[in-house]
Amino acid sequence: MAKIESLEDFVKVHGVLLAASGLPQKLHQRLFEKLASDTFDGGAHFQIEPCDDGRRRKLVLTSESMPKDSDVFLVDHAWTFRLPDAYKQLQEIPGLAERMGSLMCVDTDVEGNAGEEEEELAEKYDELSVDQIIESEIRDAAEKGYDSLRWLELEGLGIDDDSLVSLHLPSKFQDLLALSLIGNKIESADVVIQEVAKFKNLKALWLNDNPVLQKSERQMADEILQRCPSLEIYNSGFTPNYGLWALGFCGDIFGKDNPGCVQEDRPLCDVTSLDLSNRSIHNLVNKAFSAHELPLLSELNIRGNPLDQNSVGELFEVLKLFPSLSSLEVDIPGPLGNSAVEILQSLPHLYLLNGVSTAKILENGKHVVDSLLPPRLPEPSPEDSLADRVLGAMWSYLMTYRLADEEKIDETSLWYVMDELGSALGHSDEPNFIVSPFLFMPSGNLDSAVSYSIMWPIKDTRKGDECTRDFLSGIGEDKQRSARLTAWFHTPENYFIHEFEKFQQKQQTKAFESLPRKPSVSRSIRHSDGSPLLVHTDLPQVEEFLTRPEFVLTNEPKDADIIWTGMQVDEELKKVVGLTDDQYINQFPFEACLVMKHHLAETIQKAYGTPEWLQPTYNLETQLTQFIGDYCVRKRDNSNNLWILKPWNMARTIDTSITDNLSAIIRMMETGPKICQKYIEHPALFKGKKFDLRYIVLLRSIDPLEIYLTEIFWVRLSNNPYSLEKHSFFEYETHFTVMNYGGRKLTHKPTAEFVKEFEQEHNVKWLDIHEKVKKLIRQVFEAAVLVHPEMQSPKSRAIYGVDIMLDSSFQPKILEVTYCPDCMRACTYDMETLDGKGIIKGRDFFNYVFGCLFLDETAHVSPL
Repeated sequence: MAKIESLEDFVKVHGVLLAASGLPQKLHQRLFEKLASDTFDGGAHFQIEPCDDGRRRKLVLTSESMPKDSDVFLVDHAWTFRLPDAYKQLQEIPGLAERMGSLMCVDTDVEGNAGEEEEELAEKYDELSVDQIIESEIRDAAEKGYDSLRWLELEGLGIDDDSLVSLHLPSKFQDLLALSLIGNKIESADVVIQEVAKFKNLKALWLNDNPVLQKSERQMADEILQRCPSLEIYNSGFTPNYGLWALGFCGDIFGKDNPGCVQEDRPLCDVTSLDLSNRSIHNLVNKAFSAHELPLLSELNIRGNPLDQNSVGELFEVLKLFPSLSSLEVDIPGPLGNSAVEILQSLPHLYLLNGVSTAKILENGKHVVDSLLPPRLPEPSPEDSLADRVLGAMWSYLMTYRLADEEKIDETSLWYVMDELGSALGHSDEPNFIVSPFLFMPSGNLDSAVSYSIMWPIKDTRKGDECTRDFLSGIGEDKQRSARLTAWFHTPENYFIHEFEKFQQKQQTKAFESLPRKPSVSRSIRHSDGSPLLVHTDLPQVEEFLTRPEFVLTNEPKDADIIWTGMQVDEELKKVVGLTDDQYINQFPFEACLVMKHHLAETIQKAYGTPEWLQPTYNLETQLTQFIGDYCVRKRDNSNNLWILKPWNMARTIDTSITDNLSAIIRMMETGPKICQKYIEHPALFKGKKFDLRYIVLLRSIDPLEIYLTEIFWVRLSNNPYSLEKHSFFEYETHFTVMNYGGRKLTHKPTAEFVKEFEQEHNVKWLDIHEKVKKLIRQVFEAAVLVHPEMQSPKSRAIYGVDIMLDSSFQPKILEVTYCPDCMRACTYDMETLDGKGIIKGRDFFNYVFGCLFLDETAHVSPL
């Protein structure tokens, strides 16, 4: 097509893209004009401003107003890449890492800044001695009208055990209410207890970041509380003795400028907002925490407290007594139960729960709510290179699309980062802008395509308003919206851990025993008149290597006795081709329970729970919440958190990734349905390289289960030495073993030779491993029998590839089951039997496969 010169041409060529974007028709002309002239005029209407101490940016409208659907803006793509190429591009493209580092706010020198802050702190305290600081504090207290010092902060001054004793603080400041010794060098619990016990009125003591806490914190705390019954705050947490002073401290009534005098009548009577989050409160039923003392309390935050000395009912009864309480922040699940809806039913006067309108919660039936989530800001380490910082932070900024033409859809998705303006758009559940990728094809074809994003207002917006988009546009709770927000925000970990533990308990209750062995019912299907069986196939390997006279190929599917195809045969195809129910076919009904990765995991889990031969596996489309809980538990316990993501139904490791980045795992759901499986970080290696094993399984019947293992199996080797170095996860030839596609070097290792060398390298007997593999494979198919007995079909006979990997303890692990596997290696290479007594000719592979499945023969196969 010629160059696009009119709106009519533009809409004709881009009609599908315009419809997919949702851009209002009245803005089509405006978009065409800006694309044709390459106009980026966002700078005239918007301004980028720093926030979160410069660790993030936001976009603010600078025009007086911008009505809904009034204009459309082009957003350039600053970086577009395929995921395996990301690290290499950041290293090799001049200026790319620097621009991305600036855009993502990770370009600062972490180590340098930390050093500067420490130096400034040291200089500050070098100027004054401890005694001088104390004198200064005394003068300040006197100027404020206090007859004695009641609040003393001696933080980061290098105070050790001897100097703490020598300061004689209790004798000098008998009325002291609050003492902070944060960040000093105190080591002796006895010294602390001895000195602190001398204070008769002490309400708050902070010893955070002192070595003494690493030695005997619990024992010391108990002793201090016993000796100091008036202490209400210890190391930022509430003691069991907390009362009006501690509540007043959290309500900004008491502090350094007003140490307080709790003798005054009802000091908290004017408090309307109280933040009690993360105060280690075990008991909220307290005479100080009451509607009498806090009659105007309207906003309460009790997140992060165990409250384990109260029942759910007791807590509800206490909270109901506050007449003005309209906003509550609480962990869900937590001390008030597992459901936001149930909380609102017990506290019907609330207007906001965790920052979300209660009406909206009840309308949507949401159980877990949290809109005031802190952003998941980058946390680079000083040793990280700039490229590493970008790789860690980019998941908060990336967007994705997949190219397609009339011929095929591209197998690998493209990821991209919008320019500085587009990347500054923050998230909102109720955004005022919308953003959509758009391919402009000025010559009318994909070859001329230039990628942009387009952005337009969907609400009336005024000067100074922050401009936002919905990071999960079109994704509701039915698609796990709340869980997916974890990619950008710190969501409540305890909720996910709770759901994971429930899932884990359910899995551990499964105890399926092996099926009893039954006599075979499958028999030879030879014609009684001795005529050959007619085979119709679309597979070149079968056409070339099925040479037995008992089988003759036919081009007419309807005439065939056996249909052997790589296609999925459904009822519609049967009608079109003229197939009947009397013909044998190389597929079983419902075999998707084995050959699709998410169904395979589900089948095994329903039968066995979590057998040792299946890595922890989650279907991210339905089990994201449980996966996040597993991830959080592993992070909490400092366990390995490396995972591999696999598409449900793609072969040859297409769109497969390895990462320990939680945001990356969640975002990669956007490129298609996936399972997330715990990566075998310590596999058995062969001469330093990773490998897996392909076994060929023949299935003749489901009920009774008749399954045979061919003597042929082969090893698939990685090309590079195995490594857990983080950059190696971008190297296909280090972590993957399928090399016979994409022009990669394929190293064939004869099976008998591999087995011999492996036994020597690891001092093991292969037959012991082989017995475990055989048991595993039978258990996989037994799981299918148990969970999906509807697979049984008397006219089905099939061949499957079963891929196995060994861990460093030589425990076999199931990777996947493949329908109609590529058997070119089996047909190409002759294989010496493991007992060394013979050679199996590759060209005979399909001859004995068909012999087993259709003629009831057992040459070169063994029953499982």
